[in-house]
Amino acid sequence: MSTDYLDMNPDHVASYLRRHANFLADYPDLALTLVMPREAGAATSLTNYQLEILREKNRALSGRLKDLVTVAEENQALVGRVHQLALRLLRAGNFRESVLAVAASLREDFHTDLVRVCLSGMPRLMLDEPWLLEVDATDAGLVVFAEFRRRREPLCGRLRPDKLDFLFGELAPEVASAVLLPFGDAGFLGIGSTDANRFHPGMGTVFLRQISELIETALVVVAGR
Repeated sequence: MSTDYLDMNPDHVASYLRRHANFLADYPDLALTLVMPREAGAATSLTNYQLEILREKNRALSGRLKDLVTVAEENQALVGRVHQLALRLLRAGNFRESVLAVAASLREDFHTDLVRVCLSGMPRLMLDEPWLLEVDATDAGLVVFAEFRRRREPLCGRLRPDKLDFLFGELAPEVASAVLLPFGDAGFLGIGSTDANRFHPGMGTVFLRQISELIETALVVVAGR
Protein backbone atom coordinates (compact mmCIF):
# COMPACT_ATOMS: atom_id res chain seq x y z
CA MET A 1 0.00 0.00 0.00
CA SER A 2 1.32 3.46 -0.85
CA THR A 3 2.35 5.67 2.07
CA ASP A 4 2.66 8.90 0.09
CA TYR A 5 -0.32 10.31 1.92
CA LEU A 6 1.70 10.21 5.17
CA ASP A 7 3.98 12.96 3.79
CA MET A 8 1.07 15.24 2.82
CA ASN A 9 0.51 18.55 4.61
CA PRO A 10 -2.15 21.27 4.24
CA ASP A 11 -0.11 22.94 1.48
CA HIS A 12 -0.21 19.76 -0.55
CA VAL A 13 -4.00 19.55 -0.11
CA ALA A 14 -4.44 23.18 -1.12
CA SER A 15 -2.20 22.69 -4.14
CA TYR A 16 -4.20 19.62 -5.19
CA LEU A 17 -7.51 21.48 -4.93
CA ARG A 18 -6.17 24.37 -7.00
CA ARG A 19 -5.22 21.93 -9.73
CA HIS A 20 -8.57 20.14 -9.51
CA ALA A 21 -11.16 22.90 -9.50
CA ASN A 22 -14.02 20.44 -10.05
CA PHE A 23 -13.18 18.34 -7.01
CA LEU A 24 -16.27 19.38 -5.03
CA ALA A 25 -18.49 18.85 -8.06
CA ASP A 26 -17.31 15.26 -8.11
CA TYR A 27 -17.70 14.87 -4.33
CA PRO A 28 -20.66 17.12 -3.36
CA ASP A 29 -21.09 15.40 0.02
CA LEU A 30 -17.66 16.72 1.04
CA ALA A 31 -18.81 20.28 0.54
CA LEU A 32 -21.41 19.77 3.27
CA THR A 33 -18.77 18.83 5.83
CA LEU A 34 -16.35 21.71 5.23
CA VAL A 35 -16.25 24.50 7.82
CA MET A 36 -15.49 27.91 6.33
CA PRO A 37 -14.66 31.10 8.29
CA ARG A 38 -17.55 33.49 7.86
CA GLU A 39 -15.22 36.50 7.53
CA ALA A 40 -13.52 35.04 4.49
CA GLY A 41 -14.95 36.64 1.39
CA ALA A 42 -13.81 33.70 -0.74
CA ALA A 43 -16.10 31.49 1.25
CA THR A 44 -19.21 33.08 -0.22
CA SER A 45 -19.29 31.00 -3.40
CA LEU A 46 -18.66 27.75 -1.52
CA THR A 47 -21.35 28.61 1.02
CA ASN A 48 -23.81 29.23 -1.81
CA TYR A 49 -22.76 25.95 -3.34
CA GLN A 50 -23.44 24.15 -0.07
CA LEU A 51 -26.85 25.81 0.19
CA GLU A 52 -27.71 24.81 -3.36
CA ILE A 53 -26.83 21.19 -2.60
CA LEU A 54 -29.06 21.30 0.46
CA ARG A 55 -31.87 22.87 -1.58
CA GLU A 56 -31.53 20.18 -4.24
CA LYS A 57 -31.68 17.45 -1.62
CA ASN A 58 -34.70 19.13 -0.08
CA ARG A 59 -36.45 19.27 -3.47
CA ALA A 60 -35.70 15.60 -4.04
CA LEU A 61 -37.01 14.63 -0.61
CA SER A 62 -40.12 16.77 -1.10
CA GLY A 63 -40.77 15.04 -4.42
CA ARG A 64 -40.38 11.61 -2.85
CA LEU A 65 -42.68 12.59 0.02
CA LYS A 66 -45.30 13.86 -2.43
CA ASP A 67 -45.14 10.57 -4.35
CA LEU A 68 -45.50 8.58 -1.12
CA VAL A 69 -48.53 10.64 -0.09
CA THR A 70 -50.12 10.11 -3.50
CA VAL A 71 -49.58 6.36 -3.33
CA ALA A 72 -50.95 6.26 0.22
CA GLU A 73 -54.08 8.14 -0.83
CA GLU A 74 -54.61 5.84 -3.81
CA ASN A 75 -54.16 2.76 -1.63
CA GLN A 76 -56.59 4.13 0.92
CA ALA A 77 -59.18 4.67 -1.81
CA LEU A 78 -58.63 1.10 -3.07
CA VAL A 79 -59.05 -0.30 0.44
CA GLY A 80 -62.38 1.52 0.64
CA ARG A 81 -63.54 0.09 -2.68
CA VAL A 82 -62.53 -3.45 -1.77
CA HIS A 83 -64.38 -3.00 1.51
CA GLN A 84 -67.53 -1.90 -0.33
CA LEU A 85 -67.26 -4.96 -2.59
CA ALA A 86 -66.98 -7.21 0.47
CA LEU A 87 -70.04 -5.60 2.02
CA ARG A 88 -72.06 -6.08 -1.16
CA LEU A 89 -71.10 -9.75 -1.32
CA LEU A 90 -71.95 -10.28 2.36
CA ARG A 91 -75.40 -8.78 1.81
CA ALA A 92 -76.07 -11.04 -1.19
CA GLY A 93 -78.41 -13.87 -0.26
CA ASN A 94 -77.82 -16.17 -3.22
CA PHE A 95 -75.68 -16.81 -6.29
CA ARG A 96 -77.66 -14.45 -8.50
CA GLU A 97 -77.39 -11.56 -6.06
CA SER A 98 -73.65 -12.20 -5.62
CA VAL A 99 -72.97 -11.96 -9.36
CA LEU A 100 -75.07 -8.80 -9.60
CA ALA A 101 -73.18 -7.36 -6.63
CA VAL A 102 -69.85 -7.94 -8.39
CA ALA A 103 -71.01 -6.15 -11.53
CA ALA A 104 -72.54 -3.27 -9.58
CA SER A 105 -69.43 -2.77 -7.45
CA LEU A 106 -67.12 -2.68 -10.46
CA ARG A 107 -69.28 -0.11 -12.22
CA GLU A 108 -70.19 2.10 -9.26
CA ASP A 109 -67.27 1.74 -6.82
CA PHE A 110 -64.35 1.05 -9.16
CA HIS A 111 -65.66 3.19 -12.07
CA THR A 112 -64.61 0.70 -14.74
CA ASP A 113 -65.28 1.28 -18.46
CA LEU A 114 -66.11 -2.24 -19.63
CA VAL A 115 -66.84 -5.21 -17.39
CA ARG A 116 -67.27 -8.86 -18.35
CA VAL A 117 -68.04 -11.57 -15.80
CA CYS A 118 -67.40 -14.95 -17.41
CA LEU A 119 -68.88 -17.91 -15.51
CA SER A 120 -68.06 -21.46 -16.52
CA GLY A 121 -69.72 -24.56 -15.13
CA MET A 122 -71.77 -22.52 -12.66
CA PRO A 123 -75.56 -22.27 -12.17
CA ARG A 124 -77.09 -20.49 -15.16
CA LEU A 125 -78.64 -17.12 -14.39
CA MET A 126 -79.99 -16.46 -17.88
CA LEU A 127 -79.66 -12.71 -17.44
CA ASP A 128 -79.89 -10.58 -20.56
CA GLU A 129 -76.88 -8.46 -19.63
CA PRO A 130 -73.92 -7.60 -21.92
CA TRP A 131 -71.49 -7.90 -18.99
CA LEU A 132 -72.42 -11.52 -18.24
CA LEU A 133 -70.93 -14.43 -20.20
CA GLU A 134 -72.18 -17.90 -19.22
CA VAL A 135 -70.45 -20.83 -20.90
CA ASP A 136 -69.87 -24.52 -20.34
CA ALA A 137 -66.58 -25.54 -18.74
CA THR A 138 -65.71 -27.29 -22.03
CA ASP A 139 -66.47 -24.27 -24.24
CA ALA A 140 -63.84 -23.96 -27.00
CA GLY A 141 -63.61 -20.21 -26.41
CA LEU A 142 -61.99 -20.82 -23.01
CA VAL A 143 -58.92 -22.46 -24.55
CA VAL A 144 -57.14 -19.14 -25.03
CA PHE A 145 -57.52 -18.46 -21.29
CA ALA A 146 -56.20 -21.86 -20.17
CA GLU A 147 -52.70 -20.70 -19.19
CA PHE A 148 -54.05 -17.64 -17.40
CA ARG A 149 -56.50 -19.73 -15.41
CA ARG A 150 -53.87 -22.33 -14.60
CA ARG A 151 -51.54 -19.71 -13.12
CA ARG A 152 -54.39 -18.18 -11.06
CA GLU A 153 -52.74 -14.75 -11.15
CA PRO A 154 -54.13 -11.40 -12.39
CA LEU A 155 -53.14 -10.51 -15.94
CA CYS A 156 -52.69 -6.84 -16.85
CA GLY A 157 -51.89 -4.99 -20.05
CA ARG A 158 -52.82 -5.42 -23.68
CA LEU A 159 -54.64 -8.66 -24.37
CA ARG A 160 -54.40 -10.73 -27.51
CA PRO A 161 -57.17 -10.11 -30.08
CA ASP A 162 -58.71 -13.57 -29.52
CA LYS A 163 -59.12 -12.86 -25.81
CA LEU A 164 -60.59 -9.42 -26.50
CA ASP A 165 -63.01 -10.80 -29.07
CA PHE A 166 -64.25 -13.46 -26.65
CA LEU A 167 -64.81 -10.96 -23.86
CA PHE A 168 -65.91 -7.78 -25.58
CA GLY A 169 -67.12 -8.82 -29.02
CA GLU A 170 -67.73 -5.86 -31.31
CA LEU A 171 -66.37 -3.49 -28.62
CA ALA A 172 -62.96 -5.22 -28.66
CA PRO A 173 -61.31 -2.57 -30.91
CA GLU A 174 -62.08 0.08 -28.29
CA VAL A 175 -60.19 -1.75 -25.52
CA ALA A 176 -56.67 -0.32 -25.26
CA SER A 177 -55.75 -2.08 -22.00
CA ALA A 178 -57.35 -4.68 -19.79
CA VAL A 179 -57.04 -6.77 -16.66
CA LEU A 180 -58.14 -10.35 -16.08
CA LEU A 181 -58.94 -11.73 -12.63
CA PRO A 182 -59.34 -15.52 -12.20
CA PHE A 183 -62.14 -17.11 -10.15
CA GLY A 184 -60.66 -20.60 -10.15
CA ASP A 185 -63.11 -23.11 -11.66
CA ALA A 186 -65.93 -20.57 -11.37
CA GLY A 187 -64.63 -18.44 -14.25
CA PHE A 188 -62.93 -15.08 -14.48
CA LEU A 189 -63.46 -11.36 -14.70
CA GLY A 190 -62.39 -9.08 -17.53
CA ILE A 191 -62.14 -5.31 -17.20
CA GLY A 192 -61.37 -3.22 -20.27
CA SER A 193 -60.39 0.41 -20.65
CA THR A 194 -60.08 2.81 -23.55
CA ASP A 195 -57.03 4.25 -21.79
CA ALA A 196 -53.86 2.43 -22.86
CA ASN A 197 -52.17 3.35 -19.57
CA ARG A 198 -55.00 2.29 -17.25
CA PHE A 199 -53.76 -1.30 -16.94
CA HIS A 200 -50.16 -2.33 -17.58
CA PRO A 201 -47.88 -5.30 -16.73
CA GLY A 202 -45.87 -3.29 -14.23
CA MET A 203 -48.80 -2.27 -12.03
CA GLY A 204 -49.19 -3.67 -8.53
CA THR A 205 -51.41 -6.73 -8.24
CA VAL A 206 -51.88 -7.01 -4.47
CA PHE A 207 -55.34 -5.46 -4.50
CA LEU A 208 -56.26 -7.25 -7.73
CA ARG A 209 -55.36 -10.58 -6.14
CA GLN A 210 -57.44 -9.76 -3.08
CA ILE A 211 -60.44 -8.83 -5.23
CA SER A 212 -60.04 -12.04 -7.21
CA GLU A 213 -59.91 -14.22 -4.09
CA LEU A 214 -62.82 -12.36 -2.51
CA ILE A 215 -65.10 -12.85 -5.51
CA GLU A 216 -64.07 -16.48 -6.05
CA THR A 217 -64.77 -17.38 -2.43
CA ALA A 218 -68.15 -15.64 -2.45
CA LEU A 219 -69.33 -17.24 -5.69
CA VAL A 220 -68.19 -20.75 -4.78
CA VAL A 221 -69.80 -20.55 -1.32
CA VAL A 222 -73.19 -19.27 -2.47
CA ALA A 223 -73.27 -21.61 -5.48
CA GLY A 224 -72.88 -24.57 -3.15
CA ARG A 225 -75.73 -23.61 -0.84
